[in-house]
Amino acid sequence: MVVVNSCAVTNDAVAATRRAIRKARRDRPASELIVTGCAAQIDPASFAAMPEVTRVIGNSDKLNPAAWGSSEPVIVRAIERVLDTAPQLAGGFEGQTRAFVEVQNGCDHACTFCAIPAGRGPSRSADIDAIVAQIDALVTAGHAEVVLTGVDLSSYGDDLPHTPRLGDVVEAIVVRTSLRRLRLSSLDPANIDAKLVELLTNEPRVMPHAHLSFQAGDDMVLKRMRRRHSRADAVRLVERLKNARPDIAIGADLIAGFPTEDDAMAANTLALIDDCAIVHAHVFPYSPRARTPAARMPQVSPPIAKARAQALRDAAGRRHRAWLAEQVGSVTDILVERPGTRGHSPGFADVRLPPCPPGHIVTARLTHIEGDQLIGMPL
Repeated sequence: MVVVNSCAVTNDAVAATRRAIRKARRDRPASELIVTGCAAQIDPASFAAMPEVTRVIGNSDKLNPAAWGSSEPVIVRAIERVLDTAPQLAGGFEGQTRAFVEVQNGCDHACTFCAIPAGRGPSRSADIDAIVAQIDALVTAGHAEVVLTGVDLSSYGDDLPHTPRLGDVVEAIVVRTSLRRLRLSSLDPANIDAKLVELLTNEPRVMPHAHLSFQAGDDMVLKRMRRRHSRADAVRLVERLKNARPDIAIGADLIAGFPTEDDAMAANTLALIDDCAIVHAHVFPYSPRARTPAARMPQVSPPIAKARAQALRDAAGRRHRAWLAEQVGSVTDILVERPGTRGHSPGFADVRLPPCPPGHIVTARLTHIEGDQLIGMPL
């Protein structure tokens, strides 16, 4: 059996899924081939029509043994183990240095460009006790760093009794576990609670790295995206974080060429790279997703969108290289990743090392830059 877990975040992601399906069928012509994931949930008919595909299982049926057409005990037991704990918590990360804990899934918002709520459903959160227990198990398994993830991570707890916030989860992990390094995935700048800001800026075990889903730096574009923050909100948030923790590294998601975006609007987003000191930029040209409001808006031509995306990447690249240069000569802790010759700093700088034991945190002096990597020498 071959399972292809599909993505639907962009048209390119859907195309990549189709390529993976065709390759899997070529490589394993006699296997049963099942497609699941977000693209399969949103548009099952198009995947069912592919001659390579045996069965399509949407996200809503992933944990239903009958949907897999199998009473195979190993499948049933695996699904039962997941349902006995929390569906979002993975059982382990054998062979990986860094572990990921999905504390939230789904989204209750309706950004005009996004098809993901149709694939993932409403927001739902894992229980704090279950999260703490999972991280305890990961620490016991040897993981020194955990990343908290979610589709709309900042909305953690909206669906739970007493509505705990993401800051409450982070506090529980810091207080109740011996985890050495905690990192957060993408955060919505419109919904970051005060306790989370306090921990991000004052707790040394929470890594100085905030990746923010800005998406744009122009107020009209943000309004048409139906985002819940303004440009000024973004700048103020970064100023607050940087003032409290000057070494915090700022990352951001940015979309280029959103429908109706003109040159002045694009320039405002480009200026956000410097205004918010963005050193880790995830940039992609707008991709129209079927049945979303933005797909019905006046479109920016793809060549212009791609050129604006490249301008954003170039500006972010300059900012990133300058940030790396500032760290040369400093001493920092590096989480060594497999195969043991590279790792990441607390601010998520990519560091090349002489051979070191994977999974360990080593103290190293950053001596110089080669390409987009810092070179570190363990002390």
